[in-house]
Amino acid sequence: MANTVATLYCSEMNGSNRMSQNNGLNRRAFLKNAGLTALVGAVGTGTSVEAAAAAALFEPANGKYDFDTVYNRIGTECVKWDQQIKLHGKENIVAGMGIADMDFRAAPCVTKALQERMKHENWGYLETPRSYIDAIVSWNKKRYGIDINPDLVVLSNGVHPGLIAALKAFSPPGSKVLLTTPVYDGFYSDLDFCRLKAEESLMKLVDGRYSIDFEDLERRISHDTNTLILCNPQNPTGNCWSPEDLTRIGEICLRRRVVVLADEIHCDFVTKGNKYTPFASLPNKDIVRNSITFKAASKSFSLAAMKTAWFFSDNADYVARVKASNHVELNTLGMVANRAALTEGEDWLDQVVAYIDGNHDFVEAYVRANMPLVKYVKPQGTYLAWLDVSKVVDKIGASQLAVAANKSVPAPPKPLTSEAMVERHFVKHAKVQMNPGSNYGYGGAGHMRMNIATSRKLVELALTNMAKALNDA
Repeated sequence: MANTVATLYCSEMNGSNRMSQNNGLNRRAFLKNAGLTALVGAVGTGTSVEAAAAAALFEPANGKYDFDTVYNRIGTECVKWDQQIKLHGKENIVAGMGIADMDFRAAPCVTKALQERMKHENWGYLETPRSYIDAIVSWNKKRYGIDINPDLVVLSNGVHPGLIAALKAFSPPGSKVLLTTPVYDGFYSDLDFCRLKAEESLMKLVDGRYSIDFEDLERRISHDTNTLILCNPQNPTGNCWSPEDLTRIGEICLRRRVVVLADEIHCDFVTKGNKYTPFASLPNKDIVRNSITFKAASKSFSLAAMKTAWFFSDNADYVARVKASNHVELNTLGMVANRAALTEGEDWLDQVVAYIDGNHDFVEAYVRANMPLVKYVKPQGTYLAWLDVSKVVDKIGASQLAVAANKSVPAPPKPLTSEAMVERHFVKHAKVQMNPGSNYGYGGAGHMRMNIATSRKLVELALTNMAKALNDA
């Protein structure tokens, strides 16, 4: 199966980055070449997959960059595809929709900058160029309206290392860190590494929309709660927190002497009609000085492999305390790629954001029309679809399957949840891998996280297979 997928991917790999004149996909050929026509069968009541595919509207990206052509990542040792093939078998993965990076070709300016640097065949120690810091400051000013003191910008080898340094600076081992949940699972790994405890404040959920329970949030602050990790936009729920939300969080934390650690790595992915508000842009400067913001170009330009990020604060004392725990070894190619993205990549980013916004619209419409067991509300931000699969859990008996699996010999490395069984179900019957909602802490039950930062053709193929799998369940 991996070979047929690779063939599907490679059909236009050697083409130009500019938009093809082809206005759509031959859906029948697409399904046939993927080796899936027999697998997917019918969708819904008496509707063939090919008819459903033919009815789907593929609007080509309006610009010079091609995001519709499926770009082959198989065989590059990437987590999103190759790791899933190793875990589930090459015959069982047609759509890797799990880990949060994008499937698109890199922005041309990034590739060009890397190629130019590669011509210099020496890889000695790198002095951090001032031009990179200036690019970070200029990008944040132009795109988000934030005035950052360049002397208070600190580089790190990723948002995680930066957060870990901050946790070590402010939260002694054994103390608590406040989280609004469900939330990014990587935070829990950071807390484990620092020997800290998660204090989870469950968000309110009404009609598919999440909101912070401020009373519960403050109630959970105790004498040993020194930090709150804020996710803005929120992964996986897609909230773009309003100025009022952020101010209220800031007021609580300032009053209770809790430092706000704002992870804003998803900030560029905001859906139409919504807005990202940087925590550092709040008018109350006392609130802002009680915070540190962590950012990177790694989500915006899919540069996770480059291991380069930054953090900043208006509070020089906070920055000094975190720097004392932050050990950074700047990656030369990471710096080159990030600098190029921030200085030349805005046009590419604007177009990929618009394309992904269209993917969200497509998923919302498709789920509503073809997947009655699944609920989905278009998020305010991120390129993640947070799917309510609670009815799927009941339909396939996922809770009972989890109980049986946990009693097996040998026992699984960690207890399996109902959502893990839903993941297995979609891998086995739809050849689609997504992340179980239970990974994202308190409140993640009954959900799956689907990464839709990929070709709309692949998004449709995944949804078509999932609809067929549910129809047959």
